Amino acid sequence: MSSPVTADLLSILAETNGYGTDGKLDTDSVLESVALPIAAMKVLLNVIKRSPSTTMMGLQAELTQASAEMLDFSANTEVCGFKSQIPLSSGCQLFLRYVTRSQLEFPDFERCKQQILLRGEAFAGLSMAARNKIAMHGSPFVRDGQTVLVHGYSRVVSSLLIKASRVHKKNFEIVVLEGRPDGGGAKAAKLYRQAGIPVTVVLDLAMGYVMEKADLVVVGAEGVVENGGIVNKIGTFPLAICAHALSVPFYVAAESYKFARLFPLNQADLPKIAIQEELKMFDTTTPTPLEITMEPGMVRNTPVDYTPAKYITLLWTDLGVLTPSAVSDELIRLYQ
Repeated sequence: MSSPVTADLLSILAETNGYGTDGKLDTDSVLESVALPIAAMKVLLNVIKRSPSTTMMGLQAELTQASAEMLDFSANTEVCGFKSQIPLSSGCQLFLRYVTRSQLEFPDFERCKQQILLRGEAFAGLSMAARNKIAMHGSPFVRDGQTVLVHGYSRVVSSLLIKASRVHKKNFEIVVLEGRPDGGGAKAAKLYRQAGIPVTVVLDLAMGYVMEKADLVVVGAEGVVENGGIVNKIGTFPLAICAHALSVPFYVAAESYKFARLFPLNQADLPKIAIQEELKMFDTTTPTPLEITMEPGMVRNTPVDYTPAKYITLLWTDLGVLTPSAVSDELIRLYQ
C-alpha cells in the first residue's frame, strides 16, 4: 500500500504524462505536461499542507523524509520508467534549499509556512515557462532546410522543435532514433507527425549511417552535472561520440532545475538506477513478426548513460545558451 507521498507522486505523474482525455498521445498535452522535478516539488508542497509541525526544524525533517521516500520508491519501482533518479533528486534538493532561504527571510514559522505555500504554487508554471524560454533560445539554431537528428522522447526537445515549426515557421525535417527499449523515439515521431513536421524513424544502431545527412543533433537531459556533462537516455553517449567524429553540432535542451550537484567521471559514477531485466524483441524481417524471449538473468538493461562535456557543443536552457563550462557557475547561483 502506497503512502500519501508516493500516492501523490503517482497521481501527479499520471495527470501530466502527455496523454489526452482519450488516452492517446496528444501534442498539446505533451507541451503542457509537467516534468519530474516539478512533480516532486508539488508533492513536497502537499506535505507542507498536511504537516502538523509547529517548528521549521520539524517541517524540514518531514520534507527531508518525504524526499528520501520518493527517491527510495523510484529506485525500487518502475515509477520513473526505468530512468535516472537525478531529476527527482534535483527537484527535491532545489525545493529544500528554497525552504531554507524562506526561513532566513521570514523567521516567524506561520508566516514562513504561508509564504512557502504561496510562492511554491508558482512552481506549477515553472515547467511550461522554462520550455518556452528554451524554445526561444534554441529555435534560432534550427534553420530552414536542415535535418535534425534526435534521440528518444524528451518533452523539452519536442516542445522546442514543435514551436520552431508552428510559431517560428521553420521548415525542417527530423530523423528520430527509435529509442529502445521503450520506443521513446517512435512515441516522439507521432508527436512530430501530428504537428506536421516531416519525420523518419530509424534504428538506434543506424546513428552512424544517418549522421552523415544530419545538420545538428538535439537531445534532452535527465540531469546536467557540475562538469557540464549530461545524464540521459541510454545511447546518448555513443550518439555524441558519433556526432563529434563527423563534426556535427551536438546540442542539449534542458531546464535549469535539472542541474544536479554531481560530478561523475565515468559511467560507474552514476547514482543507483533501477535496471530493467526484461526485454521483448521482435524479428520484424519475417512476414509475421517473431517475438524472441530471453531467459531470466540474461538481460541487464541500463536506462541511462553519462555524456562528458567535451562532446557537447552548447546547452539551451531557460537561463540562456550556455557552454558546458558555464554550468558550474549556474549551479552555484541556484544553490547559494
